Amino acid sequence: MTRLLFDNVTKSFGATRALRGVSFEAKPGSVHAIVGENGAGKSTLMNILAGAVKPDSGTITVDGAPHTPKDPQQARDAGVAMVHQELSLCTHLTVAENIVLGVEPSRFGVLNRRAIQETAQKALAEVLPQTPGGDDSGGITPGAKVSDLPPSARQLVEIARAISHPACRVLVLDEPTSSLTSHDAARLFQVIHKLRDKGLTILYISHFLEEVMAIADRYTVFRDGVTVASGNVADTSVNDLVEKMAGRRGEEVFPPRTKRSPGEEVVHIEHLAGKVRPVDVSLSLRRGEIVGLFGLVGAGRTEFFRALFGLDPIKNGSIKVGSFLGPASPSTRLSQGVGLLSEDRAAEGVALSLSISDNIVMSALRRLSKWGFFLPKTHELEASRWVERLSIKTSDATLPVSSLSGGNQQKAAIARLLCRDVDIFLLDEPTRGIDITSKTQIYKLLIDLAAKGKAVLVISSYLPELLGICDRIAVMSRGTLGPLHEVGGLREEDLLREALGA
Repeated sequence: MTRLLFDNVTKSFGATRALRGVSFEAKPGSVHAIVGENGAGKSTLMNILAGAVKPDSGTITVDGAPHTPKDPQQARDAGVAMVHQELSLCTHLTVAENIVLGVEPSRFGVLNRRAIQETAQKALAEVLPQTPGGDDSGGITPGAKVSDLPPSARQLVEIARAISHPACRVLVLDEPTSSLTSHDAARLFQVIHKLRDKGLTILYISHFLEEVMAIADRYTVFRDGVTVASGNVADTSVNDLVEKMAGRRGEEVFPPRTKRSPGEEVVHIEHLAGKVRPVDVSLSLRRGEIVGLFGLVGAGRTEFFRALFGLDPIKNGSIKVGSFLGPASPSTRLSQGVGLLSEDRAAEGVALSLSISDNIVMSALRRLSKWGFFLPKTHELEASRWVERLSIKTSDATLPVSSLSGGNQQKAAIARLLCRDVDIFLLDEPTRGIDITSKTQIYKLLIDLAAKGKAVLVISSYLPELLGICDRIAVMSRGTLGPLHEVGGLREEDLLREALGA
Protein backbone atom coordinates (compact mmCIF):
# COMPACT_ATOMS: atom_id res chain seq x y z
CA MET A 1 0.00 0.00 0.00
CA THR A 2 1.23 3.51 -0.86
CA ARG A 3 0.47 6.46 1.44
CA LEU A 4 2.26 9.19 -0.52
CA LEU A 5 3.16 9.27 -4.23
CA PHE A 6 5.13 11.95 -6.09
CA ASP A 7 5.08 11.67 -9.88
CA ASN A 8 7.39 13.86 -12.00
CA VAL A 9 6.98 17.00 -9.85
CA THR A 10 8.73 20.10 -11.23
CA LYS A 11 9.23 23.65 -9.94
CA SER A 12 11.22 26.67 -11.15
CA PHE A 13 11.89 30.01 -9.50
CA GLY A 14 12.73 32.31 -12.39
CA ALA A 15 15.72 30.81 -14.17
CA THR A 16 16.45 28.43 -11.29
CA ARG A 17 15.03 24.92 -11.75
CA ALA A 18 14.60 23.72 -8.17
CA LEU A 19 12.82 20.47 -9.11
CA ARG A 20 13.35 18.83 -12.49
CA GLY A 21 11.12 15.77 -12.15
CA VAL A 22 10.84 14.20 -8.71
CA SER A 23 9.21 10.78 -8.36
CA PHE A 24 9.09 8.44 -5.35
CA GLU A 25 6.62 6.88 -2.93
CA ALA A 26 6.35 6.49 0.85
CA LYS A 27 4.38 3.86 2.74
CA PRO A 28 2.17 4.17 5.83
CA GLY A 29 3.71 3.29 9.17
CA SER A 30 7.24 4.12 8.02
CA VAL A 31 10.03 6.65 8.49
CA HIS A 32 11.22 7.74 5.05
CA ALA A 33 14.49 9.72 5.02
CA ILE A 34 14.97 12.48 2.44
CA VAL A 35 18.67 13.21 1.94
CA GLY A 36 20.68 15.34 -0.44
CA GLU A 37 22.95 18.36 -0.63
CA ASN A 38 21.75 21.88 0.14
CA GLY A 39 19.88 23.18 -2.89
CA ALA A 40 19.06 19.69 -4.14
CA GLY A 41 15.32 20.43 -3.92
CA LYS A 42 14.31 18.70 -0.67
CA SER A 43 12.80 21.75 1.02
CA THR A 44 11.07 22.91 -2.17
CA LEU A 45 9.30 19.56 -2.53
CA MET A 46 8.30 19.50 1.14
CA ASN A 47 6.94 23.05 0.89
CA ILE A 48 4.86 21.94 -2.11
CA LEU A 49 3.56 18.99 -0.11
CA ALA A 50 2.75 21.28 2.84
CA GLY A 51 0.84 23.76 0.67
CA ALA A 52 3.28 26.68 0.91
CA VAL A 53 4.46 26.44 -2.73
CA LYS A 54 2.63 25.38 -5.89
CA PRO A 55 4.33 22.98 -8.37
CA ASP A 56 4.69 23.81 -12.05
CA SER A 57 3.77 20.29 -13.14
CA GLY A 58 3.48 16.72 -11.88
CA THR A 59 1.10 15.11 -9.41
CA ILE A 60 0.98 14.21 -5.72
CA THR A 61 -1.46 11.76 -4.20
CA VAL A 62 -2.18 10.94 -0.55
CA ASP A 63 -3.84 7.56 -0.02
CA GLY A 64 -4.78 7.57 -3.71
CA ALA A 65 -6.49 10.99 -3.65
CA PRO A 66 -5.02 13.98 -5.57
CA HIS A 67 -3.18 16.36 -3.22
CA THR A 68 -3.39 19.96 -4.49
CA PRO A 69 -3.57 22.21 -1.40
CA LYS A 70 -3.95 25.96 -1.94
CA ASP A 71 -2.31 26.78 1.39
CA PRO A 72 -0.86 25.08 4.50
CA GLN A 73 -4.26 24.92 6.20
CA GLN A 74 -5.72 22.94 3.30
CA ALA A 75 -2.70 20.64 3.47
CA ARG A 76 -3.30 20.07 7.20
CA ASP A 77 -6.97 19.34 6.51
CA ALA A 78 -5.78 16.78 3.94
CA GLY A 79 -3.61 15.09 6.57
CA VAL A 80 -0.16 16.64 5.89
CA ALA A 81 1.74 18.61 8.55
CA MET A 82 5.29 19.98 8.53
CA VAL A 83 7.68 20.91 11.33
CA HIS A 84 10.33 23.27 9.98
CA GLN A 85 13.96 23.45 11.10
CA GLU A 86 13.39 26.96 12.45
CA LEU A 87 10.50 26.45 14.87
CA SER A 88 7.48 28.72 14.53
CA LEU A 89 5.98 28.65 18.01
CA CYS A 90 4.65 31.78 19.71
CA THR A 91 6.88 31.87 22.78
CA HIS A 92 4.63 34.26 24.75
CA LEU A 93 1.75 31.78 24.63
CA THR A 94 1.23 28.57 26.58
CA VAL A 95 1.82 25.08 25.21
CA ALA A 96 -1.93 24.50 24.86
CA GLU A 97 -2.48 27.81 23.08
CA ASN A 98 0.27 26.98 20.60
CA ILE A 99 -1.11 23.52 19.89
CA VAL A 100 -4.56 24.84 18.92
CA LEU A 101 -3.33 28.06 17.29
CA GLY A 102 -5.37 28.74 14.16
CA VAL A 103 -7.94 26.04 14.93
CA GLU A 104 -9.04 27.21 18.39
CA PRO A 105 -12.21 25.43 19.59
CA SER A 106 -14.96 27.89 20.52
CA ARG A 107 -18.57 27.95 21.60
CA PHE A 108 -20.88 30.80 20.62
CA GLY A 109 -17.85 32.85 19.55
CA VAL A 110 -16.05 32.35 22.88
CA LEU A 111 -12.90 30.25 23.29
CA ASN A 112 -13.69 26.87 24.81
CA ARG A 113 -10.91 26.58 27.40
CA ARG A 114 -11.86 23.05 28.41
CA ALA A 115 -11.71 21.85 24.80
CA ILE A 116 -8.33 23.59 24.36
CA GLN A 117 -6.96 21.75 27.40
CA GLU A 118 -8.35 18.41 26.24
CA THR A 119 -6.94 18.83 22.72
CA ALA A 120 -3.52 19.79 24.10
CA GLN A 121 -3.44 16.91 26.59
CA LYS A 122 -4.37 14.39 23.91
CA ALA A 123 -1.69 15.68 21.52
CA LEU A 124 0.98 15.78 24.24
CA ALA A 125 0.17 12.21 25.24
CA GLU A 126 1.16 11.19 21.70
CA VAL A 127 4.59 12.86 21.80
CA LEU A 128 5.77 12.41 25.39
CA PRO A 129 7.94 9.28 25.49
CA GLN A 130 7.12 6.61 28.03
CA THR A 131 9.61 5.77 30.77
CA PRO A 132 9.43 3.02 33.43
CA GLY A 133 8.33 5.65 35.94
CA GLY A 134 5.61 7.14 33.74
CA ASP A 135 5.52 10.01 31.26
CA ASP A 136 8.82 11.82 30.73
CA SER A 137 7.25 15.26 30.34
CA GLY A 138 10.43 17.33 30.51
CA GLY A 139 8.41 20.21 31.93
CA ILE A 140 5.88 20.15 29.09
CA THR A 141 2.39 20.79 30.43
CA PRO A 142 -0.57 22.46 28.68
CA GLY A 143 -0.24 25.54 30.89
CA ALA A 144 3.55 25.97 30.60
CA LYS A 145 4.84 29.05 28.78
CA VAL A 146 6.77 28.06 25.65
CA SER A 147 9.39 30.71 26.48
CA ASP A 148 10.27 28.70 29.61
CA LEU A 149 10.94 25.46 27.69
CA PRO A 150 14.32 24.26 26.37
CA PRO A 151 14.78 23.63 22.60
CA SER A 152 14.12 19.89 22.90
CA ALA A 153 10.78 20.48 24.64
CA ARG A 154 9.75 23.11 22.08
CA GLN A 155 10.48 20.60 19.33
CA LEU A 156 8.01 18.15 20.90
CA VAL A 157 5.39 20.91 21.27
CA GLU A 158 5.76 21.70 17.57
CA ILE A 159 5.23 18.03 16.72
CA ALA A 160 2.23 17.87 19.06
CA ARG A 161 0.77 20.86 17.26
CA ALA A 162 1.32 19.17 13.89
CA ILE A 163 -0.35 15.89 14.82
CA SER A 164 -3.20 17.43 16.84
CA HIS A 165 -5.26 17.63 13.65
CA PRO A 166 -7.40 14.47 13.56
CA ALA A 167 -6.71 13.98 9.82
CA CYS A 168 -2.90 13.91 10.21
CA ARG A 169 -1.40 11.03 8.20
CA VAL A 170 1.89 12.51 6.93
CA LEU A 171 4.39 14.33 9.16
CA VAL A 172 7.40 16.13 7.66
CA LEU A 173 10.35 16.75 10.00
CA ASP A 174 13.00 19.11 8.61
CA GLU A 175 16.39 18.75 10.40
CA PRO A 176 14.64 18.00 13.72
CA THR A 177 17.84 17.34 15.71
CA SER A 178 20.03 20.19 14.44
CA SER A 179 19.74 22.05 17.79
CA LEU A 180 19.44 19.04 20.10
CA THR A 181 21.89 17.15 22.29
CA SER A 182 22.44 13.45 21.65
CA HIS A 183 20.25 12.67 24.70
CA ASP A 184 17.40 14.88 23.43
CA ALA A 185 17.76 13.41 19.94
CA ALA A 186 17.40 9.89 21.37
CA ARG A 187 14.27 11.06 23.19
CA LEU A 188 12.89 12.46 19.92
CA PHE A 189 13.60 9.16 18.16
CA GLN A 190 11.39 7.39 20.72
CA VAL A 191 8.56 9.76 19.78
CA ILE A 192 9.11 9.20 16.06
CA HIS A 193 8.99 5.43 16.46
CA LYS A 194 5.84 5.75 18.57
CA LEU A 195 4.11 7.79 15.83
CA ARG A 196 5.35 5.43 13.11
CA ASP A 197 3.93 2.44 14.99
CA LYS A 198 0.54 4.20 15.06
CA GLY A 199 0.54 4.27 11.25
CA LEU A 200 1.87 7.75 10.42
CA THR A 201 4.15 8.30 7.45
CA ILE A 202 7.11 10.39 8.58
CA LEU A 203 9.32 12.14 6.04
CA TYR A 204 12.62 12.78 7.81
CA ILE A 205 15.02 15.36 6.31
CA SER A 206 18.51 15.30 7.80
CA HIS A 207 22.17 15.89 6.96
CA PHE A 208 23.18 13.60 9.83
CA LEU A 209 23.48 10.38 7.89
CA GLU A 210 24.25 8.38 11.05
CA GLU A 211 20.78 9.41 12.28
CA VAL A 212 19.22 8.32 9.01
CA MET A 213 20.74 4.88 9.45
CA ALA A 214 19.38 4.70 13.02
CA ILE A 215 15.86 6.07 12.55
CA ALA A 216 14.66 5.47 8.98
CA ASP A 217 13.11 2.47 7.24
CA ARG A 218 13.57 3.74 3.68
CA TYR A 219 15.42 6.60 1.97
CA THR A 220 15.33 8.74 -1.14
CA VAL A 221 18.35 10.69 -2.39
CA PHE A 222 17.96 14.05 -4.15
CA ARG A 223 20.58 15.54 -6.44
CA ASP A 224 20.16 18.74 -8.49
CA GLY A 225 16.37 18.65 -8.37
CA VAL A 226 15.81 15.01 -9.24
CA THR A 227 15.57 11.78 -7.26
CA VAL A 228 18.59 9.61 -8.00
CA ALA A 229 18.04 6.66 -5.64
CA SER A 230 15.54 5.08 -3.25
CA GLY A 231 15.73 1.94 -1.18
CA ASN A 232 15.72 0.23 2.19
CA VAL A 233 18.06 1.74 4.77
CA ALA A 234 19.04 -1.75 5.88
CA ASP A 235 20.51 -2.35 2.42
CA THR A 236 22.80 0.71 2.33
CA SER A 237 25.53 2.47 4.35
CA VAL A 238 26.63 6.00 5.17
CA ASN A 239 29.36 5.84 2.54
CA ASP A 240 26.92 4.61 -0.11
CA LEU A 241 24.54 7.49 0.70
CA VAL A 242 27.38 10.03 0.51
CA GLU A 243 28.42 8.67 -2.88
CA LYS A 244 24.84 8.84 -4.18
CA MET A 245 24.45 12.41 -2.88
CA ALA A 246 27.77 13.90 -3.92
CA GLY A 247 29.82 11.43 -5.91
CA ARG A 248 32.48 11.01 -3.20
CA ARG A 249 33.06 8.48 -0.48
CA GLY A 250 32.45 9.34 3.17
CA GLU A 251 36.13 8.85 4.07
CA GLU A 252 36.98 11.91 1.93
CA VAL A 253 34.96 14.37 4.03
CA PHE A 254 37.93 15.59 6.12
CA PRO A 255 41.02 16.91 4.29
CA PRO A 256 44.30 15.12 5.05
CA ARG A 257 45.80 16.35 8.31
CA THR A 258 49.00 18.37 7.89
CA LYS A 259 51.41 19.64 10.52
CA ARG A 260 50.77 23.29 11.37
CA SER A 261 53.12 25.56 13.31
CA PRO A 262 51.08 28.05 15.37
CA GLY A 263 52.41 31.61 15.56
CA GLU A 264 51.92 34.47 17.99
CA GLU A 265 49.16 34.51 20.58
CA VAL A 266 46.21 36.66 19.42
CA VAL A 267 43.66 35.96 22.18
CA HIS A 268 44.43 35.51 25.87
CA ILE A 269 41.59 35.03 28.36
CA GLU A 270 41.82 34.48 32.09
CA HIS A 271 38.90 33.51 34.35
CA LEU A 272 36.24 35.12 32.16
CA ALA A 273 32.72 35.04 33.62
CA GLY A 274 29.38 36.36 32.40
CA LYS A 275 26.29 37.18 34.42
CA VAL A 276 25.13 33.55 34.33
CA ARG A 277 27.31 31.79 31.73
CA PRO A 278 30.19 31.27 31.28
CA VAL A 279 31.35 30.64 34.84
CA ASP A 280 35.11 30.40 34.32
CA VAL A 281 36.97 30.45 31.01
CA SER A 282 40.73 30.63 30.53
CA LEU A 283 42.00 30.20 26.98
CA SER A 284 44.87 30.99 24.65
CA LEU A 285 44.45 31.17 20.86
CA ARG A 286 47.34 31.52 18.42
CA ARG A 287 47.67 32.39 14.76
CA GLY A 288 47.67 29.45 12.39
CA GLU A 289 45.67 27.06 14.56
CA ILE A 290 42.13 25.74 14.85
CA VAL A 291 40.89 25.28 18.41
CA GLY A 292 37.65 23.41 19.05
CA LEU A 293 35.20 23.84 21.90
CA PHE A 294 32.97 20.90 22.79
CA GLY A 295 30.21 20.67 25.38
CA LEU A 296 26.58 19.81 25.88
CA VAL A 297 23.82 22.28 25.03
CA GLY A 298 23.53 24.73 27.93
CA ALA A 299 27.17 24.32 28.98
CA GLY A 300 27.86 27.99 28.17
CA ARG A 301 29.81 27.76 24.91
CA THR A 302 27.64 30.22 22.97
CA GLU A 303 27.47 32.58 25.95
CA PHE A 304 31.29 32.58 26.03
CA PHE A 305 31.46 33.63 22.38
CA ARG A 306 28.86 36.35 22.95
CA ALA A 307 30.78 37.73 25.93
CA LEU A 308 34.07 37.66 24.05
CA PHE A 309 32.55 39.44 21.04
CA GLY A 310 30.82 42.06 23.19
CA LEU A 311 27.21 40.97 22.76
CA ASP A 312 26.77 39.98 26.42
CA PRO A 313 28.13 41.73 29.53
CA ILE A 314 31.15 40.41 31.42
CA LYS A 315 31.05 40.04 35.19
CA ASN A 316 34.77 39.54 35.74
CA GLY A 317 37.95 38.18 34.21
CA SER A 318 40.40 39.55 31.64
CA ILE A 319 40.46 39.54 27.83
CA LYS A 320 43.33 40.45 25.57
CA VAL A 321 42.79 40.54 21.79
CA GLY A 322 46.06 41.32 20.03
CA SER A 323 47.32 44.41 21.86
CA PHE A 324 43.82 45.42 23.03
CA LEU A 325 42.86 44.84 26.66
CA GLY A 326 39.42 44.53 28.25
CA PRO A 327 35.84 44.12 26.99
CA ALA A 328 34.65 45.88 23.84
CA SER A 329 31.52 46.41 21.75
CA PRO A 330 30.83 44.21 18.71
CA SER A 331 31.78 47.03 16.31
CA THR A 332 35.07 47.51 18.16
CA ARG A 333 35.77 43.78 18.11
CA LEU A 334 35.13 43.79 14.37
CA SER A 335 37.59 46.66 13.93
CA GLN A 336 40.10 44.60 15.96
CA GLY A 337 39.81 41.81 13.40
CA VAL A 338 37.37 39.52 15.23
CA GLY A 339 34.42 38.00 13.37
CA LEU A 340 31.52 36.00 14.87
CA LEU A 341 29.35 33.45 13.11
CA SER A 342 26.21 33.01 15.23
CA GLU A 343 24.60 29.65 15.92
CA ASP A 344 21.17 31.24 15.36
CA ARG A 345 21.24 31.64 11.59
CA ALA A 346 17.68 32.95 11.16
CA ALA A 347 17.83 35.58 13.91
CA GLU A 348 21.50 36.65 13.85
CA GLY A 349 23.36 34.89 11.04
CA VAL A 350 21.82 36.61 8.01
CA ALA A 351 19.54 39.58 7.33
CA LEU A 352 16.68 37.77 5.62
CA SER A 353 15.16 40.96 4.14
CA LEU A 354 18.39 41.88 2.30
CA SER A 355 19.95 40.41 -0.83
CA ILE A 356 22.68 37.78 -0.89
CA SER A 357 25.08 40.46 -2.11
CA ASP A 358 24.19 42.89 0.70
CA ASN A 359 24.61 40.16 3.32
CA ILE A 360 28.08 39.32 2.10
CA VAL A 361 29.46 42.87 1.81
CA MET A 362 27.66 44.57 4.73
CA SER A 363 30.68 44.33 7.04
CA ALA A 364 33.10 45.64 4.41
CA LEU A 365 31.21 48.68 3.08
CA ARG A 366 33.96 51.13 4.05
CA ARG A 367 36.61 49.17 2.16
CA LEU A 368 34.37 48.75 -0.89
CA SER A 369 33.21 52.38 -1.05
CA LYS A 370 35.01 55.24 -2.74
CA TRP A 371 35.16 58.67 -1.08
CA GLY A 372 32.25 57.56 1.05
CA PHE A 373 30.03 56.71 -1.92
CA PHE A 374 28.14 53.42 -2.24
CA LEU A 375 29.22 51.53 -5.38
CA PRO A 376 26.56 48.91 -6.26
CA LYS A 377 28.55 47.38 -9.13
CA THR A 378 31.66 46.96 -6.98
CA HIS A 379 29.59 45.36 -4.25
CA GLU A 380 27.92 42.93 -6.66
CA LEU A 381 31.26 41.90 -8.18
CA GLU A 382 32.77 41.33 -4.72
CA ALA A 383 29.73 39.31 -3.59
CA SER A 384 29.75 37.25 -6.80
CA ARG A 385 33.39 36.35 -6.14
CA TRP A 386 32.50 34.84 -2.75
CA VAL A 387 29.35 33.19 -4.13
CA GLU A 388 31.56 31.38 -6.65
CA ARG A 389 34.33 30.55 -4.16
CA LEU A 390 31.94 29.03 -1.59
CA SER A 391 29.70 27.42 -4.25
CA ILE A 392 26.59 29.21 -2.97
CA LYS A 393 23.76 27.84 -5.09
CA THR A 394 21.93 30.80 -6.62
CA SER A 395 21.28 32.15 -10.10
CA ASP A 396 21.73 35.78 -9.01
CA ALA A 397 23.47 37.37 -5.99
CA THR A 398 20.90 40.19 -6.03
CA LEU A 399 18.13 37.77 -4.99
CA PRO A 400 16.98 37.88 -1.34
CA VAL A 401 19.13 35.72 0.93
CA SER A 402 15.85 34.15 2.10
CA SER A 403 15.63 32.49 -1.34
CA LEU A 404 18.61 30.29 -0.42
CA SER A 405 18.42 26.95 1.34
CA GLY A 406 19.49 26.93 4.98
CA GLY A 407 22.96 25.58 4.21
CA ASN A 408 23.57 28.18 1.51
CA GLN A 409 22.44 30.91 3.91
CA GLN A 410 25.12 29.59 6.28
CA LYS A 411 27.70 29.91 3.51
CA ALA A 412 26.61 33.51 2.91
CA ALA A 413 27.12 34.26 6.62
CA ILE A 414 30.64 32.78 6.45
CA ALA A 415 31.32 34.73 3.24
CA ARG A 416 30.60 37.96 5.15
CA LEU A 417 33.49 37.23 7.53
CA LEU A 418 35.77 36.32 4.63
CA CYS A 419 34.82 39.49 2.76
CA ARG A 420 35.68 41.51 5.87
CA ASP A 421 39.02 39.62 6.01
CA VAL A 422 38.94 39.13 9.78
CA ASP A 423 41.96 37.65 11.56
CA ILE A 424 40.14 35.81 14.35
CA PHE A 425 37.15 33.62 13.50
CA LEU A 426 34.62 32.73 16.23
CA LEU A 427 32.46 30.08 14.57
CA ASP A 428 29.47 28.72 16.49
CA GLU A 429 28.26 25.45 14.88
CA PRO A 430 29.50 26.50 11.40
CA THR A 431 28.24 23.35 9.63
CA ARG A 432 24.81 23.18 11.25
CA GLY A 433 22.26 22.23 8.59
CA ILE A 434 24.90 21.85 5.87
CA ASP A 435 25.25 18.91 3.49
CA ILE A 436 28.28 16.66 3.17
CA THR A 437 29.80 18.44 0.17
CA SER A 438 29.39 21.87 1.77
CA LYS A 439 30.89 20.59 5.02
CA THR A 440 33.92 19.34 3.12
CA GLN A 441 34.29 22.74 1.45
CA ILE A 442 34.09 24.54 4.79
CA TYR A 443 36.58 22.17 6.45
CA LYS A 444 39.05 22.84 3.63
CA LEU A 445 38.38 26.57 3.93
CA LEU A 446 39.09 26.60 7.68
CA ILE A 447 42.32 24.64 7.21
CA ASP A 448 43.38 27.07 4.45
CA LEU A 449 42.62 30.02 6.75
CA ALA A 450 44.80 28.52 9.48
CA ALA A 451 47.58 27.90 6.95
CA LYS A 452 47.45 31.61 6.06
CA GLY A 453 47.93 32.62 9.69
CA LYS A 454 44.32 33.18 10.71
CA ALA A 455 43.16 32.04 14.17
CA VAL A 456 40.02 29.89 14.28
CA LEU A 457 37.95 29.09 17.37
CA VAL A 458 35.08 26.74 16.54
CA ILE A 459 32.16 25.42 18.61
CA SER A 460 30.72 22.12 17.45
CA SER A 461 28.51 19.41 18.93
CA TYR A 462 29.77 16.94 16.31
CA LEU A 463 32.88 15.28 17.72
CA PRO A 464 34.17 13.74 14.44
CA GLU A 465 34.22 17.27 13.04
CA LEU A 466 36.37 18.64 15.87
CA LEU A 467 38.73 15.67 15.80
CA GLY A 468 38.98 15.93 12.02
CA ILE A 469 40.02 19.59 11.69
CA CYS A 470 41.25 20.93 15.06
CA ASP A 471 44.75 21.17 16.51
CA ARG A 472 43.55 21.44 20.11
CA ILE A 473 40.19 20.88 21.80
CA ALA A 474 38.79 22.08 25.13
CA VAL A 475 35.58 20.90 26.78
CA MET A 476 33.08 23.15 28.54
CA SER A 477 30.98 21.67 31.34
CA ARG A 478 28.49 23.68 33.40
CA GLY A 479 29.99 26.97 32.35
CA THR A 480 33.62 26.09 33.07
CA LEU A 481 36.14 25.48 30.29
CA GLY A 482 38.58 22.66 30.87
CA PRO A 483 42.19 22.46 29.69
CA LEU A 484 43.19 22.38 26.03
CA HIS A 485 44.08 18.90 24.72
CA GLU A 486 46.25 18.17 21.71
CA VAL A 487 44.11 16.25 19.20
CA GLY A 488 46.61 13.44 18.71
CA GLY A 489 45.40 10.42 20.70
CA LEU A 490 42.08 11.98 21.74
CA ARG A 491 38.99 9.77 21.56
CA GLU A 492 35.34 10.80 21.29
CA GLU A 493 34.49 8.99 24.52
CA ASP A 494 37.18 10.94 26.41
CA LEU A 495 35.68 14.28 25.37
CA LEU A 496 32.11 13.15 26.02
CA ARG A 497 33.07 11.90 29.47
CA GLU A 498 34.63 15.26 30.29
CA ALA A 499 31.53 17.10 29.00
CA LEU A 500 29.37 15.03 31.33
CA GLY A 501 31.62 15.95 34.25
CA ALA A 502 32.79 12.37 34.76
